[in-house]
Amino acid sequence: MNLPGLPEGKVLPVVTAPATVLSTIGDEVNPTDPVIAQLAADLIATMKVSPGCVGLAAPQVGVGAQLFCVNVVGHPKAATTHGTFALCNAKIIEASRWKAGREGCMSVPDLTGDVKRAGRVIVEAVLPGSGEAVTITTDAFEARALQHEIDHCAGKLFIDRVAGAHAIYQRKVYL
Repeated sequence: MNLPGLPEGKVLPVVTAPATVLSTIGDEVNPTDPVIAQLAADLIATMKVSPGCVGLAAPQVGVGAQLFCVNVVGHPKAATTHGTFALCNAKIIEASRWKAGREGCMSVPDLTGDVKRAGRVIVEAVLPGSGEAVTITTDAFEARALQHEIDHCAGKLFIDRVAGAHAIYQRKVYL
C-alpha cells in the first residue's frame, strides 16, 4: 500500500517527552490538503533514516495532527505487512487477541515498557494525498505498531499504557 504521488520528504527533528504536543489529542486533518501530503512524506523520510524506527506520528515532529506512517517490513516479529504507508484520521474498529509486548519510542528514548495490545486489528483511515478511504486488517507486530501510532495521535505515549512502574525498563544500548 505504498503512496504514489506524495512529494519528496525531508527529515524533521523528533520531539521528546514531556513536550506538550505528545500529550495533546491531534486534530483531524483534511487528507487532500497539500500540507498534509507533504507532512506524510516528511514523516516517511524521517522514519526511514531513524534506526529501528517502524512508525512515526505527526505529534512526534511537533505537529498536533492525526497523521502517521508505518513500515514493519523485515521486522522479525512482523507477520502481515502492508509496506510503507501513511494514514490520516485512523480509527480502530475491531481489536482482538490481546497480549503484552515490549515497546520503545523515539519520543521516549531512554525507556521501554511492556504494553498490552491487540494482536489483530481492523483500522479505518484515509490516505494522505488522494483522500482514498482504506480499511487495513493486520496482526502481530504491524497491529502493535498501528495501535502505538494511533495512540500518539490521541495524545498517549506507551508509558501511559504500561501496567505500572514494574513494567518500565531502561533501554538497552548495544555497542
